[in-house]
Amino acid sequence: MSPYGQNAALYTTTFTDEFSNGLNPSVWNDKIWYEVAPGTKNYTVENGSLKIWPQRDASGKFFNRTIDTDGKYYQTYGYFEIEAKLPKGKGTWPAFWLFNHIDKRRPEIDIMEAYAGGAAPWGKVVDGVAHPTMYAATIWKDAGSQAGMSKIATPDLSAGFHKYALKWEANKQTYYFDGKEVYSLNVTMSDRMYLMLDLWFGSASGQGDNSTPTGKDNSYEVNYVRAWKLK
Repeated sequence: MSPYGQNAALYTTTFTDEFSNGLNPSVWNDKIWYEVAPGTKNYTVENGSLKIWPQRDASGKFFNRTIDTDGKYYQTYGYFEIEAKLPKGKGTWPAFWLFNHIDKRRPEIDIMEAYAGGAAPWGKVVDGVAHPTMYAATIWKDAGSQAGMSKIATPDLSAGFHKYALKWEANKQTYYFDGKEVYSLNVTMSDRMYLMLDLWFGSASGQGDNSTPTGKDNSYEVNYVRAWKLK
């Protein structure tokens, strides 16, 4: 196993979850640290993938779901990659990121976040349903201190699986889409971070409504999460 599009000889595997045996509670949490886990379950692991889907709670409101390794797995520098298909629908805000809450600091590396319900070119409405056609990579040295951002135009990200990746070096970050470099920035960040996969609602995607498909057939579907260290 090697990073997609990279020289395998340069890397050592440090983390892999192929989602073949359920969601491992020794590795993953199902909520972010400052929230109570939503009472309505909207995720599962089946057929070799993690699925998180839009769902309403008992009050009828769309709710956020976070799957992360906070307190269980951290890494500083390396190569991080997922293969995923994104959900469609107004309000959907899927993401793959690295993060930590250190005292009052909040270093954050957003490898992929998409807003299907955002104005074009973020999304495109097809038969009344918003489809994601762009994602962003964003670097935050701390909360409110953005170091850089790039918007990457794509095909419909809900139509099939794609690979989203980051090579994080001491003084540089390079982002990849299906193995092709799409963004790089010279930036220094040295805090260890944990992995995050989530399906939230809002921001540039707006609020979910009756046009937002709910249920497992419209999942943020992740085939794997992998990480490597540079030798």
